[in-house]
Amino acid sequence: MRKVACCVRLMLSVSHNIEETRTWRPDTLNPLHCLTLYLRPRFTFNFSLFTLLLLAPAWCAALPLDSTPVPGGIAVVKLPDDVVPATLRYRERKVLVTQQDGEQFAVIGLSLGTKPGRYHLEAQTTQGKSLSIAFTVEDKAYEEQHITIEDKRKVNPEKRDMQRITREQKQIKAALQQWSAQSEVAIDFRKPVEGPTSSPFGLKRFFNEQPRNPHSGLDIAAPEGTPIMAPAPGTVIQTGDYFFNGNTVLIDHGQGLVTMYCHMSAIDVEPGTKVTTGDIIGKVGMTGRVTGPHLHWGVSLNDARVDPVLFLPAEKPVAE
Repeated sequence: MRKVACCVRLMLSVSHNIEETRTWRPDTLNPLHCLTLYLRPRFTFNFSLFTLLLLAPAWCAALPLDSTPVPGGIAVVKLPDDVVPATLRYRERKVLVTQQDGEQFAVIGLSLGTKPGRYHLEAQTTQGKSLSIAFTVEDKAYEEQHITIEDKRKVNPEKRDMQRITREQKQIKAALQQWSAQSEVAIDFRKPVEGPTSSPFGLKRFFNEQPRNPHSGLDIAAPEGTPIMAPAPGTVIQTGDYFFNGNTVLIDHGQGLVTMYCHMSAIDVEPGTKVTTGDIIGKVGMTGRVTGPHLHWGVSLNDARVDPVLFLPAEKPVAE
């Protein structure tokens, strides 16, 4: 799994507005890949102080998340022992909480539309006090991709298509906003199909030279009929044949973590099916808006589309 090299800035504040700032950077970590977290608790009584434990390389090695928080990425925030996980909110949405070595971490999805700057994770402590944990999102530039689609209706749908598209978008949106409470959520994924990446996440897309929404998933090229496997345990919450996405499966992995599989030639599961890592859910195809057989794999966290690569183990370097 990927190690997250961290530099942590702790900002400890008390009610009389005195603030102490400390910076910690382990010598063993690469300072060029820092995850900077800010903690600014709010208390209602004098001289109250919250102490944040320093992040250690041990948890970094266990969480399969890499990179500084950026649009389309993830923020990993260490939580105090007295926080109530059910009260955590980011932009009024519930947040996934995972445990590692007896400590709690919030894992927050950041949409591609997130602007660089400072954001807050709100929570309540077991004492009923309000807590605000701030983190900084940095900018990231994604490359452009120009695709030629022969079926012009898949670029500029006709009137007769729009009613179907609107209905399907509502169904997909509802599935991506799914929240199921469960104590353990697997965030170390297995690649659902083997093959080269044909289109990475986040590309600024142009279909027939017309700008469209950024690429919200990872495209993996594979021959038609190649089995697609569940990357982690979960429950199938929706399947269907959609105008743009073709044959599609959506899996709920718990706590707002939902994965999506599009353009399939066959679907081998149905809503309500429980899957474990490696279970076959369907086959690679070229249904919907495509130029060739591939799997479009999407990952949504707290209703934000994020880069699926962040959930995969680091690839081993090829020996020369």
